[in-house]
Amino acid sequence: MSERQQGFDTLQIHAGAHPDPATGARQVPIYQTTAYQFRDADHAAKLFNLQEVGYIYSRLTNPTVSALAERITHLEGGVGGICCSSGHAAQIMALFPLMMPGCNIVASTRLYGGSYTQLTQTIKRFGWSARLVDFDDLDAVRAAVDDDTRAIFCESIANPGGYITDLDAIAAVANDVGLPLIVDNTSATPYLCRPIEHGATLVVNSTTKYLTGNGTVTGGAVVDSGKFDWAASGKFPSLASPEPAYHGLNFYEALGGMAFTFHSIAVGLRDLGMTMNPQGAHYTLMGIETLSLRMQKHVENAQIVSKWLENDPRIEKVTYAGLESSPYYDRIERICPKGAGALFTFAIKGGYDACVKLIDSVELFSHVANLGDARSLIIHSASTTHRQLSPEQQAAAGAAPNMVRVSIGIEDAADIIADLDQALAKATA
Repeated sequence: MSERQQGFDTLQIHAGAHPDPATGARQVPIYQTTAYQFRDADHAAKLFNLQEVGYIYSRLTNPTVSALAERITHLEGGVGGICCSSGHAAQIMALFPLMMPGCNIVASTRLYGGSYTQLTQTIKRFGWSARLVDFDDLDAVRAAVDDDTRAIFCESIANPGGYITDLDAIAAVANDVGLPLIVDNTSATPYLCRPIEHGATLVVNSTTKYLTGNGTVTGGAVVDSGKFDWAASGKFPSLASPEPAYHGLNFYEALGGMAFTFHSIAVGLRDLGMTMNPQGAHYTLMGIETLSLRMQKHVENAQIVSKWLENDPRIEKVTYAGLESSPYYDRIERICPKGAGALFTFAIKGGYDACVKLIDSVELFSHVANLGDARSLIIHSASTTHRQLSPEQQAAAGAAPNMVRVSIGIEDAADIIADLDQALAKATA
C-alpha cells in the first residue's frame, strides 16, 4: 500500500502507529521516560547536530508524542508537525520562529476569547502586537498589513459563532503580500476542513477538543504545509538565516520544507518547554481513531438542533453556518464539504438574564469552558470566555451578551432538544 493514498478513516487509525519494535505491541505504547540512552558519544553529537533523527530528551521529542504528531500531520496533509501542551501553546509555537520584537500579525476579529486576549494583550510582553480586522472584508485585511507584519491568522470555523472563514480568499491575500497564513482548525478538525488544501502555511489545533473528543487531556499541535519559502522576503531570519540559538544553523537551507518543524523542536520546544506529556498523547491517539465517526454525529445533531432552535419563537437568532439562512452557508461545500461543525451560538429573547437562567436550568448539557466533547456543552461566552472583551469587541467576535454558545455532542438529538426545551421554558417564563 506504499504508493496508494490511504483514506481518512484509515489514516486516523494507522498513521503514526507501528508495532513496537521491542515488544510487538500493536497500540502505541506510552513511553513514560524523560531521556534516552545514546549508543556512543558520536551518536549523541549527531543527534544534537540534526545529522541524525532520534530521541534525546522528552522535552524535545518522545515516541508516543511523535506518533501523535505524525498522525495529525497525515490527517492535515502537511509535511511535518509537533505536539505541545495546549492549543494556546500551539499558537505561540506557530508564531515563535516568525516573530521578533516590533513585529505584528493580522488576525480575524472572530476568535475564541482566550485567543483574542492572547493576541491583543499577552503577546505584547514579547514585543509583538496584533491587528484585528473583519476577515470578510478582504480590503481591510490587506490594508492592515505593513512591513512589520509576519503572519495572517484566523480560525477555519470561528469560535463561538461557528462562522466559516473563506480560506481561499484569505490565502490569496496572504500569498499576494508574501506572508504565511496560520489557521486554527480546532473547531473543524481535519475531517471537516483541511486548511493546507486552501492555501494555509501552518495549521494549529487544540487537541484538547474534538481530536481527543472526551474532555480528558489538554494538548496542541502545529502542522507545517512545507510549501512556504521562508527565504524569499528576508523577514524570517530564525528560519532562513544562521540561527544563533542553534550554533548558526540555517534551518531552511539545511532542511527545506522541514525547516519549521525542526526549528520548533530544536529551538521552540527546547527553550519554551511547552511539552505534551506522553500519557496525554496516548489519550489523543485513541480519540482520533474514531474522529470521523464522531464528527459525522456531531454535525448531524448540530443540524437537527440548530434547525429546531431557529424555528422556536423563544429564540431571536441562530448562527450555525449549516442553516440555509446563514450568510456562510454557501461556504460549506467549498471549505467544509463534510459539514459545518457542531459549534454555534443562539440569542434568547430576554437577553442576558434569560441566558443566565438557561445555563442554570439545563440538565443534560454540561456547563463547562470546553468544546468538542462527546457530551453536549453550553456556556455564556460574554461572562466567561470573552469576559475580558468590551461589548463592542464581544459583538464583533460573535459573543454578544444575549448569546449562548453550545457545542453539540453525540447524544440522541431528541434528548438534546428536550433539555433545551425545558431549560428555555424556565428561562423565558
